Amino acid sequence: MDKELLERISKRDEALERLKTWIIRQVRLRRDPDEIDPDTPLFGSGLGLDSVDAVELVIGLETEFGVRFPSEEPARAAMRTVNSLLDYVLEMKEGSDG
Repeated sequence: MDKELLERISKRDEALERLKTWIIRQVRLRRDPDEIDPDTPLFGSGLGLDSVDAVELVIGLETEFGVRFPSEEPARAAMRTVNSLLDYVLEMKEGSDG
């Protein structure tokens, strides 16, 4: 693998750990970051989050990561799993850096 790809993977892994730790703290989950599979659904039978947790996540993402959701549709799509949320955060951060 080339150096640039390895660097991107490393940055994504760091961001994933930061996001999982933040989610645990934000919604007071009784789990460790390494217990959360990034592809587990955030809601329902996955992590078991509810609509109140969703509001806390949206508000917290704006504060903690500087990421806003322009409407309900992007928020709903982004908040399926930890990975989809991470993808959205990274996409928004890259867009604001450029």
